[in-house]
Order: sequence, then structure tokens, then C-alpha cells
Amino acid sequence: MNLQDSQNSRIGLRLKAARERAGLSQDVLAAALGMNHRQSLSSIEAGERKLSADELLRAMGVLHVDLDYFTDSFRLVGEGAFSFRAKPEVTPDVLSEFEDQAGRWIATYRELGKQLGESPRWLGSKLDLRPESSFEDAQDAAETIAGAWGLGERPAERLGSAIEEELGVLVLFADAPSGVSGAASQVSGLSTILVNRNEHEARRNYDLAHELFHLLTWDAMPPDHVESVDVPRGKGKRVERLADSFAAALLMPEPVLRRRWEAKGSDTDLHYWLTETADDLKVSGLACKWRALNLNLMTKAVAESIDDAQLVTKRSSIGQPVVPLFSEHFVHRIARALNAGRLSAKRAASLLDLSLHDFPGLLQDYGHQPTFEA
Repeated sequence: MNLQDSQNSRIGLRLKAARERAGLSQDVLAAALGMNHRQSLSSIEAGERKLSADELLRAMGVLHVDLDYFTDSFRLVGEGAFSFRAKPEVTPDVLSEFEDQAGRWIATYRELGKQLGESPRWLGSKLDLRPESSFEDAQDAAETIAGAWGLGERPAERLGSAIEEELGVLVLFADAPSGVSGAASQVSGLSTILVNRNEHEARRNYDLAHELFHLLTWDAMPPDHVESVDVPRGKGKRVERLADSFAAALLMPEPVLRRRWEAKGSDTDLHYWLTETADDLKVSGLACKWRALNLNLMTKAVAESIDDAQLVTKRSSIGQPVVPLFSEHFVHRIARALNAGRLSAKRAASLLDLSLHDFPGLLQDYGHQPTFEA
């Protein structure tokens, strides 16, 4: 695709997105833009025909958008898909605003990659799972990944970097709105996992593994735009339950948990063992209990005798130091673009929703020394 075709495609996608957001049909918008036929607008939205300067100006007025909406390559509009994990009380407006914000980060990373000559990383791996697949199939797939990637005795420690290295997926730790724990996104040439860095560590690790499942099964089992994080265990849609099974097995592979179970003393208090094991594996005590039950390490009667209120691990409470913003791969690309003159510090800070005063600290968090004055 040449530059002109790429621009036509971008404008067409964004025109369609703005029209749908405004609740207009193609017939209505075509008439407002002075077109004689709906097919003319359809061709523009498909990237087959150029939007004239006069039509562009009319579209800006009718749809209440600015010129950058159509032309800025550092924005993500009308393409790709997001799936969010959020509490029911999070409003659509809050999610929409965060999607726009996250879209700028993703588009910035992708556009700078193009400018720096870096090839897009298409997600080449998929899981051979379907909605009718068993929970055991999802767990087996997770344990295969844990072994193939060499995640070791504590998979959570290496999972984020392994996802980036093995799959080329962008992992971003963000200041998401309260109630939004994470998201997965697919756009042309780039898949992304977003994790709320202000959640406790056990939740962050679980969300990372959960969203990985969605990226690896997106074609066969497209996730909903929004899924609730408050669904009781064993309830909810089957796809989400499969994702839960996958996440638990990825973070707590059977060989790892079984070795620890067999090494405990016969008189060891189960509450103590579960909390200590969960802390070491960087998961929640409750998740560790259910995983041990599913592996038949304990009976249902024993599991029911456990007081879940006592399974509060060090990693289960909010208030721990959060991880740095974004990720090493992301900030490294920003730093390269700055050094190459592809991006100014002011523009970079604006795209990342940071003040120019705070931007140098982000670079320093990942070992880059700012070459400008804040």
C-alpha cells in the first residue's frame, strides 16, 4: 500500500467511526456532504476513493471533529478492537475516554516504529481452542506455554517480558481509571495488553495472563468489549471461564504446585501453606486454593473448611509500590525517537499524558538520561 492509499484508508476508517459515533446513516451523511449517492461515501469509508478538501471541511462541521481527527497518525481511530476488564459501575464514558487515551499510546508506539524502520510484529501464535474446548484443554495449553517459554518456578516474574519477547506483544502498565483492571487490544501490526499498575500485584499478574489468553484466541473466541471483573467463580461466559483456567495454570503450573504440596509437612497449617505459596508465586491466596483443588491436591471438603478471610497474602492488598509507567520496550522506542529527532520532548509528553516536568522521570525509570531541560 502506497502513502496515498494508506492516507485514504485512514481517513475512510475515521470517517466511518465518527459517523457511527454520531449515529448517522451513510445516506444522511452522504447528503450532508453534498454527495448524490450513498455509494460515494461507502467508497470513501472503504479507502477506495479520496475525500475531497470540500467534503473534508463539511465532514468536520457535521461530525464535530477537528482536522487532526482525520490526519494525525499518532491517534488510533476507527481501527482495531479493545476488550476491557472492568467493574460494572465503570461508565461507558469513562471507558471511551480511556480507550482514546490508550489508543494514543498504541498509535504512538506503532507510528514511531514505522519512522524508525522497525517491522511490525504480527501475532504469529494462536491457541487451538474453541468455546467448546474443555477447561483442561485451556490448562494444558497454559502449561505448555510455561514450559516452552522457560517461565520456571515463579512464572509471574518473567511473564510480561516473555510475552513481549516471544510474541512481540506490547505490554503497558498504565494509570487506568478506578475499576478498570486491564485490557487487550488488536490493531494492524500490533497486539497490546494494558494492565492497571495501581492494582495489587496478584491482580496485575492474573490480568496479564487472562488478557494473553484473549490475544491467543481472538479469532476463534472474540472477547466482549467489556467484561466484568466481579463475576463469581464458576459463573459467567464460558470464554471468560476458559481464560480464568488458562491464567491459573500459567501462573501456577501443575508440576510447580505439586512439588510444593508434596514438600510441605503433614502437620503444616493449610492457611499458612496457601498464603506462603501464593506470596512466592505472586498470586492471590484464594486463586492458589482453587488451583490446588482443581489439581486434586485437596478434597472439596478440605477446601470448604478453609476460611477464605485468612488467605490474605502480602500481595493481596493495595498500597504496594506500583510498577513504573508503560514498559521498557515502549519507553526505549520513545527515547530512540527523541534522539533521532523524530519527536520533540513536548510532543512526547503530550502524547503520553505527562507534564513536561514529569516526562524526564519516565525516561530515567528505564535508564535513559534526558538530553533536554524540562
